[in-house]
Amino acid sequence: MNMKLKVLDLFCGAGGLSLGFQLAGYEIVGGIDFYEDAIKTHEANFKNSKSLCVDIKTINNDEIKNMFEGKVDVIIGGPPCQGFSAGNRQQKLEDDPRNKLFFEFIRFVKVLKPKAVVIENVRQILTKNNGFAKNKIIEILKNEGYNVDVRVLCASDFGVPQNRNRAVFIGIRKEIGDVNYDNIKKSKNKVTVEEAIGELYDLENTDSRTLNTPPKTKFQKYLRSKNNTIKNHDIQYPNEKVQERMKHVPEGGNWQDVPEELWDTKRNNRHSSAYRRLKSDEQSITIDTGHMNYFHPKFNRIPTARESARIQSFPDDFEFLGTKTSQLKQVGNAVPPLMAKAVAELIKEDLSNE
Repeated sequence: MNMKLKVLDLFCGAGGLSLGFQLAGYEIVGGIDFYEDAIKTHEANFKNSKSLCVDIKTINNDEIKNMFEGKVDVIIGGPPCQGFSAGNRQQKLEDDPRNKLFFEFIRFVKVLKPKAVVIENVRQILTKNNGFAKNKIIEILKNEGYNVDVRVLCASDFGVPQNRNRAVFIGIRKEIGDVNYDNIKKSKNKVTVEEAIGELYDLENTDSRTLNTPPKTKFQKYLRSKNNTIKNHDIQYPNEKVQERMKHVPEGGNWQDVPEELWDTKRNNRHSSAYRRLKSDEQSITIDTGHMNYFHPKFNRIPTARESARIQSFPDDFEFLGTKTSQLKQVGNAVPPLMAKAVAELIKEDLSNE
């Protein structure tokens, strides 16, 4: 019998990375995050996992061993790395308070010695300070006994209807194998916004939260819950003024399409993503945590948590807990599960051949 590889997700949020690994056939044994709503979501969706809402710095090495020793094959997560700067010569990287959380991640790696490590971060980490942070992270993982590679992955290459770029480091224990990013499997077709959320349009002016039509595409089939019900789809329209402005913005347009007289203040320096309307036949811009930065392709409102979750490639049976604002934040902060799945499948080959 093939035993499932076991995964611990640090800084797990709602569980986008966790879900990707689960979809690839791994077992999620733990998730740790300080954000209470996200942990409640993680716990609800990964029922057999030990989901802990705790400041990671307060878990000592003995507790790590008691909870997870011998039970973890892979450690994954998105630890913050803001303080990785070449500019501060006097201070060791470990002593910069902004790096504390990254080194907490590394402490778990040191204690549990997993077969593989996955670290997800913003793409800028690879170029910032001439790659200082990137080189340091690779050096630290190599010193812990891992072969390491890193790439910027674009979510839309993996069947996610969104152009979201993230840097993903993979480390595999030197005695097990090497990372060959060239073998990562990309999708043949790009998925559009329309394909992700178009079938929800019929629910706009109804109380119904059940889809009555069969899914038309492979992606829609993947999204559907067992009984075709839709959760986290709390439709809310902004105030009249915002709706009035949005009426003038075509798909793919932004604030510049709004007539001058509809603004309270004259400004020419708004961000290009302000009042941006998504385009049905393309991939979405990066989903954020629920600001006025992207509007629904058809309606004069921002997407619901469920629409954003579908654009992130979360299936409909993955339920987000907490307030509407909190749900949007959890969705926006997540790693797209289908992108995470591709990473999980890439390293599975090495780990299974061990």
